[in-house]
Amino acid sequence: MNKPSDILCIGAVLWDIIGRSASHMRQGSDVPGRITRLPGGVAMNIAMTLARFGMRPALLTAIGRDPEGDELVRACADLGMDTDHIYRSEDLPTDRYMAVEGANGLIAAVADAHSLEAAGSKILRPLMDGTLGSAEAPYAGPVALDGNLTLNLLEEIAASPAFARADLRVAPASPGKAERLRPFLAHGRALLYVNLEEAGLLCQREFTSSEAAAAGLLKRGATRVLVTDGGGAACDGTAEGLISQAPPAVLVTRVTGAGDTFMAAHIVAEAEGAPRAEALQRALMAAARYVSGDTAL
Repeated sequence: MNKPSDILCIGAVLWDIIGRSASHMRQGSDVPGRITRLPGGVAMNIAMTLARFGMRPALLTAIGRDPEGDELVRACADLGMDTDHIYRSEDLPTDRYMAVEGANGLIAAVADAHSLEAAGSKILRPLMDGTLGSAEAPYAGPVALDGNLTLNLLEEIAASPAFARADLRVAPASPGKAERLRPFLAHGRALLYVNLEEAGLLCQREFTSSEAAAAGLLKRGATRVLVTDGGGAACDGTAEGLISQAPPAVLVTRVTGAGDTFMAAHIVAEAEGAPRAEALQRALMAAARYVSGDTAL
């Protein structure tokens, strides 16, 4: 018998199609490498790391009733996730993400999350109809939310009484969607996980360090932020002060999913009662192991 879920992961669950090469690449490069297809998406990547750490995440997302969707739902269940609350669409195909990575990092990516966007608030029904919560009896556990949702839906979540008691952890899907997180700057409870570029987009200015970015986001109204900067120092910022730590130096073999791994590891550390500095350190270590290709946790 499966144990009850202890965190909700809301957002993109799709197929990641990733081409990786050991060569440095530029526009127009044609090089040998490997192409893989794995379950992915921001919500899925976070859920996979949470599951590896022993938590049981429940997925709130949209997946098509096509063969790819059936295969994806089975893969999620096999990885230890609660798939009972997924919205399965009859007329929307299962979403996909395609990226190309070289030795010099991410070269290009295309995210086809149109089905998730089209499903809209339908993915939130279990939090509204009493299955997991309602406006009168809000869900009171942790929620990992990704920015692949539409701006209208994110604004609805930020203001909804159904999320009034949730421990809300929010991450953008990409720098191109970072500005969708503006409703959570004044949310009062949300913790924002962003990188340096995303922080700059939210504040409409450039930052040269994670500390400066964290301070800028707090000044714009954020309650708490975690800002990463690749191989540079990351910063946990609250009104109580800023905590910065540098990540371990490792050989980078992959980058897609690193931020999601960082976020999930941080959520687990705090769920286990770790203080801010320790939780930040554990998250940085998990992300370093991920980008180095070491999946041991």
